Amino acid sequence: MEAFLDTYILLCVYLISVCVSFSSLYFASSSFPSSCKLRKKFNLNEVHKPGDVVLGGLFEVHYSSVFPERTFTSEPQQPICKGFDTLGFRHAMTMAFAIDEINKNSNLLPNVTLGYSLADNCGALVVGFSSALSLASGREEQFLLWKNCSGTPPVLGIVGDSPSTFSIATSNVLGLYKMPIVSYFSTCSCLSDRQRFPSFFRTIPSDAFQVRAMIQILKHFGWTWVGLLVSDDDYGLHVARSFQSDLAQSGEGCLAYLQVLPWDSDRSELRRIVHLIKTSTARVVMVFAHEFHMIHLMEEVVMQNVTGRQWIASEAWTSAAVLQTPRIMPYLSGTLGIAIRRGEIPGLREFLLQIRPDQNDSNNYNLVRQFWEYTFQCRFDPADWVEAEGPLCTGQEDIENVETEFLDLSNLRPEYNVYKAVYALAYALDNMLQCEPGRGPFSGHSCATLERMEPWQLVHYLQKVHFTTPFGDEVSFDENGDALPIYDIVNWLWLPDGRTKVHNVGEVKRSDSKVEELTIDEDKISWNFAFKEPPRSVCSESCPPGTRMGRKKGEPVCCFDCIACSEGKISNKTDSMECISCPEDFWSGPHRDHCVPKKTEFLSYHEPLGICLTAASLLGTFICAVVLGIFIHHRSTPIVRANNSELSFLLLVSLKLCFLCSLLFIGRPRLWTCQLRHAAFGISFVLAVSCILVKTMVVLAVFKASKPGGGTSLKWFGAMQQRGTVLVLTSIQAIICTAWLVSSSPAPHKNTQYYNDKIVYECVVGSTIAFAVLLGYIALLAILSFLLAFLARNLPDNFNEAKFITFSMLIFCAVWVAFVPAYVNSPGKYADAVEVFAILASSFGLLVALFGPKCYIILLKPERNTKKAIMGRGPTNS
Repeated sequence: MEAFLDTYILLCVYLISVCVSFSSLYFASSSFPSSCKLRKKFNLNEVHKPGDVVLGGLFEVHYSSVFPERTFTSEPQQPICKGFDTLGFRHAMTMAFAIDEINKNSNLLPNVTLGYSLADNCGALVVGFSSALSLASGREEQFLLWKNCSGTPPVLGIVGDSPSTFSIATSNVLGLYKMPIVSYFSTCSCLSDRQRFPSFFRTIPSDAFQVRAMIQILKHFGWTWVGLLVSDDDYGLHVARSFQSDLAQSGEGCLAYLQVLPWDSDRSELRRIVHLIKTSTARVVMVFAHEFHMIHLMEEVVMQNVTGRQWIASEAWTSAAVLQTPRIMPYLSGTLGIAIRRGEIPGLREFLLQIRPDQNDSNNYNLVRQFWEYTFQCRFDPADWVEAEGPLCTGQEDIENVETEFLDLSNLRPEYNVYKAVYALAYALDNMLQCEPGRGPFSGHSCATLERMEPWQLVHYLQKVHFTTPFGDEVSFDENGDALPIYDIVNWLWLPDGRTKVHNVGEVKRSDSKVEELTIDEDKISWNFAFKEPPRSVCSESCPPGTRMGRKKGEPVCCFDCIACSEGKISNKTDSMECISCPEDFWSGPHRDHCVPKKTEFLSYHEPLGICLTAASLLGTFICAVVLGIFIHHRSTPIVRANNSELSFLLLVSLKLCFLCSLLFIGRPRLWTCQLRHAAFGISFVLAVSCILVKTMVVLAVFKASKPGGGTSLKWFGAMQQRGTVLVLTSIQAIICTAWLVSSSPAPHKNTQYYNDKIVYECVVGSTIAFAVLLGYIALLAILSFLLAFLARNLPDNFNEAKFITFSMLIFCAVWVAFVPAYVNSPGKYADAVEVFAILASSFGLLVALFGPKCYIILLKPERNTKKAIMGRGPTNS
């Protein structure tokens, strides 16, 4: 739609330009043989001053027009300008002042007098466009082209226009003839297109920069959820497109809504828009529109009593005095705005005070008289005088005695841009006239002269102009005709006495690195909220550390849920998109906002379980030492001698080693403990079971020797054979352990698989096969001992040790059979605890079953510790 409108406007203005050209040629060839003259044009409000070179100016002195009905049965009447704008008139007078100042400057354009021709666009595109064509082609009363239609054009350059739409229309046509146009207020980024607008320049930053400046403000205050209102024209629609694009690229926020303000002030549409503002959760509202739109919008805001909103103003209305009224200020107080750079123009006040109707030519009475009549509420023409409307004007009234914003020069913003635009044209013209013949930039190294110069020649110099204003600002244009961008940040303050103050609170400008630099003094800002601090305007509250943002389906990126990081992951900053995993030896803290070292777990000497197992191990060792001491002390007694005292002593030593080896399973695993624990355990138990196996075999040999013909069996189980058997059986286990340690040694390992938040220190066996062989060999000896003892359990003897061996082996086998599934299913330190428990249980089983009855007799029943009692021939009871 927007592209269609641009094309339509371009077509219309092109047709008009063609008509103007044809009319000029017609009158030049027929009615005026020595000059060119236009048909009668609009009876426009203008101010003129002659000069060697004339600059044109387009200003909005009236902000609306009334178009009469056209029946085409009589000559069409021209539109009537309504709504005199004092500031618009001051803009025009600033151009007049700048030209007057240049004419008085002997260093700039010496021997050249600048003139001006200022026109009013009356707030209507057709009037503004017609004024531009009039400036380019000349006034009706003056001869345009001398003799053979040659000489200096009517105007060499134009300052203006104000609205972007007007500048687009004007530049589309005058750009065909390369007429330089320097706008002081048109900000549409589309005007930076050098293909469409080759001769357009401006001293105000484009909307592209303004949009990025707005985004910087939103970012500064953390406003990520905002509403956007734009005007229904090139200015607003280009801003909307640019804002959406830049906001999406920056990722700094989202639009809660985007609404287009109607040109026709449709009340129902405005009512809908204001209701949307009122019900939306966005507390920040940005408006890129003109004063006209804001007046009607704020009327509806007042009617619906929409409070608690932070308004952000574009440069188009940020200094609008018409909105700073006691009725509207309760809603707009605290407004932040992007404002044109404020400047100082020395001497402007004195120049404005000199403006009087009696000091101007009759041609200039139109605009100056209207200003005078509006300011003093009087009339110059007695025919129009009505007593109720005010007195007759004398032209001698003192403007200083009237309260008017015309002389309030504390906030010169558009005027400063007008001032810079005039000086840009003057410096370009000065550079062009200083060209040395034969060294010029044009064909044949020619130069332009005062007698023969063309607007397109001025465009060349305007592109290269560079100067510094008295206020200290540099003025130059980039390749797109845009000036160095800088904006003031202003704040609306409603004073207790009812007055309104618009004061600077910062600035935003583009640095040398093409980055927008924002500076804001928050202490100067007045907020229109109960807590006197910036509002919060977000779709979703920030996600604290420990959480991540989760997008809500179908909603903008600024609307999200805060999802807690999973275990082992953290987010250590606000609004994290993802949670990061902790390093291997770390785990997420309780709040998931930082990583903490994982807890370490192993069977420790300091925990209750480790203390109990350690105590049991030491107790078993102590009991073994006591039993060994008892046996050594009573080694000459029959019961000790009858039970093979040497094997009994060796068995007690091996049981003591079994109790002690369990301590290797307690404490933080080290390389040496991991390598030693299973080897010590395997060899100690094989030594113990070997002793039991040999004792069982000795019992069977003794019984067999007691039978007729069995005397030779004992010679195979003498003391030497018994020691040799135990040594061989134990050596086999030692060989197994040595091969295991050499081939695949057990080693300490940090296991993170059992628990996510813990590191379990354990010993990996290295070779499962070797570990199984070690246990299998012990099991083989234990089963063999159990079977032999079971066979000898009923041998005739009053004290048959085979019964106790059978019982001890039954306990031993039961413990280790239960150990296997318990060990496999126990995680971490509990696997070590199960193995220690099995070692202790089986050791205590052997100790109690084998040596408990003997110690009972030795200590408590010494009368049974006799040869007769043992052989079954003495008393067995006492």
